Amino acid sequence: MWPESSESPQPLRSGLTTGSCATACCVAAAQALLAGRQPQRVEISLPRGQQVELRIEGYQPLDGHPDKACRAIRTATIKDAGDDPDVTHGATVYVELRLTDEPGVKFKPAAGVGTVTRTGLVLPVGEPAINPVPRQMMSEHLLRAADVYGFDGGFEVSVGVEQGEQIALKTMNPRLGIVGGLSILGTTGIVRPYSCAAYIASIRQGVDVARSNGLNHLAATTGSSSERAIRNHYGLTEMALIEMGDFVGALLKHLNKAPVARLSLCGGFGKIGKLANGHLDLNSRASAVDFEQLAQLAQRAGADQSLVGQVKSANTSIEALNLCQQANIDLATEVCTDALNQAQAVLAKRQPQLALEVWAIDRQGHFVGHARSDNWQAAQKS
Repeated sequence: MWPESSESPQPLRSGLTTGSCATACCVAAAQALLAGRQPQRVEISLPRGQQVELRIEGYQPLDGHPDKACRAIRTATIKDAGDDPDVTHGATVYVELRLTDEPGVKFKPAAGVGTVTRTGLVLPVGEPAINPVPRQMMSEHLLRAADVYGFDGGFEVSVGVEQGEQIALKTMNPRLGIVGGLSILGTTGIVRPYSCAAYIASIRQGVDVARSNGLNHLAATTGSSSERAIRNHYGLTEMALIEMGDFVGALLKHLNKAPVARLSLCGGFGKIGKLANGHLDLNSRASAVDFEQLAQLAQRAGADQSLVGQVKSANTSIEALNLCQQANIDLATEVCTDALNQAQAVLAKRQPQLALEVWAIDRQGHFVGHARSDNWQAAQKS
């Protein structure tokens, strides 16, 4: 029904975005209102030209009487994200479509779709969180239907997601100022398994929202423990916290285009160790802890040959850290120093003035290492 992803030796099944789901619901609703048809499956065109089919789960008239034609209907479909770990997989996406006398297409949020409340996103404050490409997809299909069926009026499109407000709590929407539910997303119409494009997009949005609201110190973290540690250390607001996960490279590259005055990177010791080794994707599928590298850093910090050998043969990065801590060897600071240098190398291409620091935490969420750029104090006073 849709293309297979080629990103894995064993092909993973691609899925369709919430924007594609909403578009299919619009097509079905338009056929019901303008042609009196209620197809079980409809075909839509994706932005790059592919044709895909989606199943429609039901039709529910929202007005009309036996002696009056229905001018509003609700249609729904179930989102299939393929093999992507998407929180909206299996969610019911629906559209309430109303015919209007005025030509054109207007969008509203229904239950489960949020509203933009902060500047910095691609949509203005007060607009429903339906991104530009899904809006374009729905508009093109509806206007095409109006032309086919000779309808000279317009459409009011209310997009919703069942249980969307609860699902949204698992996303970054509340932090981005999207209140009341999910965003209707998509740029190609297709969800590529494990491409993590949506996650990277949310990192960029988080930075843009923070900058638009005048914040000059952001903290990017690899997970909840590192976020809690850095938030408590500085007393940062939620808007200043960027959950970058494993995508430190995506964060740094976006900051090259959208800089801030100060950036704190904070993560688990193992993740920061990967960054120190030059990896910009910290996920285990893309990078691994290099115990030879850790041993070299331990030696640089003053470890004797016996300890260097123990670090090389450690089973985990935390074991290597513990061995060095027991010998009063500050491995974590060496790791943070190299991680700082790696991050600065990315930023120096366009933002050499950005003040940067790196923190590493242990599994209990305690800081174990720290390094910062020479201009940190000056930036802190500005």
